[in-house]
Amino acid sequence: MRTALSALLLVLLGSCGMEPEEDREPQRYLWVTRWDYETAQDVESIVENAASAGFDALVFQVRGAASTAYPSELEPPSPEVEAAPEGFDPLRTVIRLAQDHDVEIHAWINCVPSWWGLEPPADPRHVYNAHPEWHWYDQNGDRQQLSERFYVSLNPCLPEVRAHIVAVCEELVTSYALDGLHLDYIRFPNEPPATPRGSGSDWPRDALTLELYREASGLAPDEDRSSWDRWRAEKVTEVVREIRRMVDDRSPGLILSTAVGSEPERALEEHFQDTMRWIDEGLLDLVLPMNYTSDLQLFAERLERWKIQADRVPIAMGVMVKGDPDVRTVELRQASSVFPKLAVFGYHQLFDSKNEVLTQQDAVERIRRSQRRLLLLPEIGRGTY
Repeated sequence: MRTALSALLLVLLGSCGMEPEEDREPQRYLWVTRWDYETAQDVESIVENAASAGFDALVFQVRGAASTAYPSELEPPSPEVEAAPEGFDPLRTVIRLAQDHDVEIHAWINCVPSWWGLEPPADPRHVYNAHPEWHWYDQNGDRQQLSERFYVSLNPCLPEVRAHIVAVCEELVTSYALDGLHLDYIRFPNEPPATPRGSGSDWPRDALTLELYREASGLAPDEDRSSWDRWRAEKVTEVVREIRRMVDDRSPGLILSTAVGSEPERALEEHFQDTMRWIDEGLLDLVLPMNYTSDLQLFAERLERWKIQADRVPIAMGVMVKGDPDVRTVELRQASSVFPKLAVFGYHQLFDSKNEVLTQQDAVERIRRSQRRLLLLPEIGRGTY
């Protein structure tokens, strides 16, 4: 183990010294979920662990399912922070602590999801309760059912929904000294089981959406499926455009980034996420493709496809570190050899956290995390953890 670790350190140091620092400044982004923290001490541990490991940017989740982990005038508190001490503001806390470590904070929000779970949110202010008309209805008039397996979603085809998402973003960027705003789930979360195969459900088919589509195209959805798909993708793109305009107006210089599917054509076809259009229009300052696979050949193929885009927009290649450390070591090496920026998912897969649901905090998982730290951190950053 000592020999292997030493070899990995030599690889890391060699790759970091390949180019002058003024020409190549690797940045290491770490996704931190809303389940990773509950108290100020949790946040302090996150910042210290991340900085010590060489991460210089945290993608810090503050909105998951149309509820927030910071005081908001627009949405109720997230269930994940309901037990937090009164007056605790995780976002303000992480910004303050990160300044001492020269770590950037990018506020991470899920854009389209509305709720997750079998029971509706208890707060009547939540959009699930306050605006049922903002949600998905299929061609039979049935509202998307609650589930503990997927998010029920807002309908970005509606101007009111787009305006609400932009308003949430505006509240964030005007209330906090952020380095960046990170958009996740900026697409239709319509993958199975949200849209069960064979169900025939097609979203959204509420009367207002159909009226808007007919006004724009003169068609009904089933008259030209390709036109219907293009229109839905355009509505998602409009969300990004409107957020871009707001950021430029309200917080110039803020980095606007998105987490996107690692295969853009598939993301467009299946989820109406038109990443290449966003890049063409200059809507983004940073793109984080989620290259999550254990297939090393597929991982490398995706790297080559995104390498072509690196001259048009900065890329921070997303790597999942859960799983076989040997596979992840190869992926981290490959990604670092192609891109100066790297994005790692996620904090709870490297460090102990409050994220008990995903990490199953038992002795076996703690051992696995320790092994991942020993093997992977030398590949990830320049830290001393």
